[in-house]
Amino acid sequence: MATKRDYYEVLNVSRNASEEEIKKAYRKLALQHHPDRNSGNKAAEEKFKELSEAYEVLNDPQKRQIYDQYGHAGLKSSFGPGGFDFSRDFTHGADLHDIFGDLFGGAGGMFEEFFGRTGSRRGAADGSRAARGADLRFDLEIDFEAAVFGGEHEIILPVSETCPTCNGTGSEPGRHKETCRHCNGHGVVVTSSGFFHVQQDCPSCGGRGEIITHPCRACRGTGLVKNRRQLTLKIPPGVETGSRLRLAGRGEGGVRGGPAGDLYVMLHVRPHSLFQRQGNDLFCEVPVPLDVALLGGEIQVPTIEGWASLKLAPGTENGKLFRLHAKGAPGLGNEGPGDLHVRVAVEVPKHLSGAQKRGLKEFMDTCTADQYPERNQFKKHAEEFLEHRK
Repeated sequence: MATKRDYYEVLNVSRNASEEEIKKAYRKLALQHHPDRNSGNKAAEEKFKELSEAYEVLNDPQKRQIYDQYGHAGLKSSFGPGGFDFSRDFTHGADLHDIFGDLFGGAGGMFEEFFGRTGSRRGAADGSRAARGADLRFDLEIDFEAAVFGGEHEIILPVSETCPTCNGTGSEPGRHKETCRHCNGHGVVVTSSGFFHVQQDCPSCGGRGEIITHPCRACRGTGLVKNRRQLTLKIPPGVETGSRLRLAGRGEGGVRGGPAGDLYVMLHVRPHSLFQRQGNDLFCEVPVPLDVALLGGEIQVPTIEGWASLKLAPGTENGKLFRLHAKGAPGLGNEGPGDLHVRVAVEVPKHLSGAQKRGLKEFMDTCTADQYPERNQFKKHAEEFLEHRK
């Protein structure tokens, strides 16, 4: 699966956005990039598909919960035997009518979309209300063993936390903020020019509606202080590169008593010396002695559960692939484990002694052309090809 953008980033909403906020963001962006309004524009068409896919996930509580916890990899492994189909069409036109109303019907709707509806103005309380802390991302590289077996990992995270001195208010304890005189506590100022009215954040108070007259000395009025936080991260079995773990309330601290944001840990699995991974399937190349490949026998194969026996038939060819059912990596959630694919790598002995070379030559002298069917087939095809050159 190709690398995908974060769905919240696609819709330009925060991770704690409500269903209504998600729907509103999708409506705004989809109107802008809808194919009917961008005829022949492939970029707009792909953008519209990306928006619809993000809305498909974030508007569904179950899919959103899985995405928040494990990211795209979690969606891939949590919806039936085939996983979540990222390639299908997410536009579902029947739902679009409900979201957009009548997209091109009625002049009022289009004017409202472009010029906006008259909204309620923020009061003084809006600037002083609690604000949620920002979400954080932390990229973590882990060993293959931690990815398949799970475990714990200690991380140290530089983070801004709510100031304990002022409890995030930004003011010295016992001091109160003053109502901004420039905007009279509304947090916004409105300027008029003819028929147009422009509303913007108050430049004096930054939209808060209040002025901090005595900033907290510990945080210098920001409501936040820098800290180094040590966390124990629990890694579930079955994660892979691209998996995302969500730690609720472990992000940036809130201000004015607001809740902390979330921490999202992006996992990257280091390459392994024995196994390569594709989804939940594992691949392993096992060296096999020449005599075992010729005569057949039993070899020992490493799996994540321990050694397993594999019987080879006489004449096993180099590169032959065997599948050990359910011996691959564990799946996330309720998904079962993958398979282990074992590729035979016939090993030719090195540093032969004189006696061994003579014995091998005697053996080869007893072999006939009929015992090399693949070489005979190759020679036949080569001769047919060269015959066409004449």
